[in-house]
Amino acid sequence: MKTNKNRLHGLLILILFTITTVSCEKKVVDQTTKPIFSFAFITDIHIQPESKAVEGFSKALNVLNQLNPDFIVTGGDLIMDALGASYGRADTLYNLYLETIKQLKSKVYNTIGNHEIYGWYLRSKANPSHPEYGEKMFETRIGKSYYTFDHKGWKFFILNSIEPRGKDGYMGLIDSLQMKWVKSELIKTDAKTPIVLVTHIPLMTIYKQRFDGSTLPNDSSLVVVNSKELLDQFKGYNLKLVLQGHLHTVEDIYVDGIHFITGGAISGGWWKGPNMGYEEGFIWVDVFNDSISWKYIDYGWEIH
Repeated sequence: MKTNKNRLHGLLILILFTITTVSCEKKVVDQTTKPIFSFAFITDIHIQPESKAVEGFSKALNVLNQLNPDFIVTGGDLIMDALGASYGRADTLYNLYLETIKQLKSKVYNTIGNHEIYGWYLRSKANPSHPEYGEKMFETRIGKSYYTFDHKGWKFFILNSIEPRGKDGYMGLIDSLQMKWVKSELIKTDAKTPIVLVTHIPLMTIYKQRFDGSTLPNDSSLVVVNSKELLDQFKGYNLKLVLQGHLHTVEDIYVDGIHFITGGAISGGWWKGPNMGYEEGFIWVDVFNDSISWKYIDYGWEIH
């Protein structure tokens, strides 16, 4: 009798394990079969007349047109660069980006990066009273430096994560005015709405720990210094994804149900080949009801 009970107990465990496994497999299949929409995240383009950057970027755009995403989000550093450039050089770079991006068939949502900011470096000899000084050049040529948009039930926050530091530098920071704006946007947002944040400088990264040493900190030029304060505002909301650039590497840090994905670089190592082993490429995101899947796509550029 005792042997029969043991056999019965073992059979019940086997049945329960089998049912659980089948249920999980079904969920995965249902989730990945048909996304609601797909989009591309392209960051760190660093377009310039030199280094065949226009040719390389055009190749990436051709691949994107073939993939036909619902839309494209850029992650900043569109040009190379306005921080220390003369006005004439900065003007040329912005015009080059705007002309080249016209090749895309999909709608583009742009994010500001540190290289889009005109004249912060002393060597540019820019006059702070110039009407396009600093972030104003981006706002004049591209559009708002932070804003939101909605797509098929998902809400996207495009952030401006660049602030000046001293006479010749920048740092990752979400300023107080933008913090208030985030709060006001969240008040208008249903708590169940899936949310995506887009930032040039990462909100979370293991860059220094990975490449330089496990106990070394990231400095304020590599990560947003008040990212915790920003992320705390999203507690109680359905934040699913943070897309970030700046580092020219690929990361996926998964914390509390949130993917923090650093998106490599269209330019790789500034059009000189791969960076830290990462080829020139971009992130492709498939979006489901309340989740995402992603992959990094090498679009096939080789220096020559």
